[in-house]
Amino acid sequence: MSRIPMSRLSRLKVTATVGLCVGIGGMHAARAQYVGQVSAIVLDARTGAVLSQQDPDLRRYPASLTKLMTLYLAFKAVRTGQVTLDQPMPVSIHAASMEPSKLGLRPGSTLTVEQAVLALVTKSANDAACALGEFLGGGDETRFAAMMTREAGRLGMYDTVFRNASGLPNPEQMTSARDLAVLARHLIVDYGEYYHYFAVPGFYFHGHEVPNHDPMLGAYPGADGLKTGYTAVAGHNLVTSAVRDNVRLIGVVMGAKSNNRRNATMTALLDNGFEAKGIAPVAPTPAARPATRPLLLARAGGGAVAGRHGAHGVSLASMRLNPVQPDEVAEAPSIPASYTRIRRGHGTVVHVHPATVHARVHLVGMGHVAHATHARAKARS
Repeated sequence: MSRIPMSRLSRLKVTATVGLCVGIGGMHAARAQYVGQVSAIVLDARTGAVLSQQDPDLRRYPASLTKLMTLYLAFKAVRTGQVTLDQPMPVSIHAASMEPSKLGLRPGSTLTVEQAVLALVTKSANDAACALGEFLGGGDETRFAAMMTREAGRLGMYDTVFRNASGLPNPEQMTSARDLAVLARHLIVDYGEYYHYFAVPGFYFHGHEVPNHDPMLGAYPGADGLKTGYTAVAGHNLVTSAVRDNVRLIGVVMGAKSNNRRNATMTALLDNGFEAKGIAPVAPTPAARPATRPLLLARAGGGAVAGRHGAHGVSLASMRLNPVQPDEVAEAPSIPASYTRIRRGHGTVVHVHPATVHARVHLVGMGHVAHATHARAKARS
C-alpha cells in the first residue's frame, strides 16, 4: 500500500473541508463570514476618500440593503422619463407572495412608483420591491436583477451580484461594505433630487401609517438616510449618511450581532470620521424627546393621498419619530445550501412640492439645504 506524503495529505484535508462546506454545508461556509465579524467603511461623500475601514471587501449577503440598487434604478428610470412617480404598477402573484416585511399588497392591485419608493425606504417592504423590480424589468424580476448586476459593474461594484430586487436570501446575492459605500455615494451624487425620500419618517398607505425603520434618523445628529437590512445569515446591516459643518460622510456596517451593536458601531465610526475631518462632536437627540419631522403622503393617483395638490403635489402631516424602530426582517423559510465565493483582482400642514426638476442636492446639505439645478441629466448607459 503506497503512502501519501504528509504535505499532500494536508492539502487533501483542506480540499475536503472546503468541498464539504461549499457543497454539502454551504450554509455554514456563508455563516462563517458573519458571526462575530463586522465589515465596515466610512467615506467622505465629496471626495470618495476612505476615512476608516474594517474588512470592507469581504463578500457578504446584503439583505435589504439590496433595495438601494432597486431605488437607484428606479430614480434613473424617473430621471430619464421611462416612468413617472405617479405611474401605477401592477402587483403580481409573485410580488404579493414575498415574505415580510411587506405592505400586504394583493395580486391584481396597483401601487404607484412613488408609493413603492416610500415603502422601500421606510418599511423595506419586499412585496413593493418585487413589484417595482418587475415593473422596471419588463415584468420579470430576474431580468431586473440582471440589470441591477450590470449597473453595479458599471458603478465599479465589482464584488456585487444581485438575484432579486428585495434582498430576500439567495446564496448567490453578494456584495461588500465597500461596494455599498460606492452605491450610496452614487445615489447621493447622481440622483440627489430624490435623496429626500430617505429622510422621511414615514408615509400613509391606504390610510395606514408606515413608519421609517432607520434608527439613525432623529437619533444621530446630521443623519438623513439611507437604509437598514437584516436576515439571520447576513446579520444586522446599516448604511448611513450624515452631514455636519460642510462635511458629508457615508458609513456602512455589515454583519453586526444586534441592532444595538450595529447602531453603536455606526455612531462610533461616524463620530471618528467627523473628528478626523476636524468637526466638533454634537450631542445626540435625547431619546425622550425625539425629533419632529413631516410625515409624507404619496402623490395622488395611488389612493393614499388625502387631497390633491397638482400632478406633483404631496401632503405633509406632523408626527413624532421614534428613533428606536424595529428593523425589517427579510427572511424566507429556507435558503439553498450552496455557496460559492468569487473574488475579483404633525394640526396638519400642507406642503406643495414643485414639479420634478433635474436637480442635484448639494453634497453637504442633502435633504436640508436648497438644491442647485444642473443644466442637464447625466447620460446613463
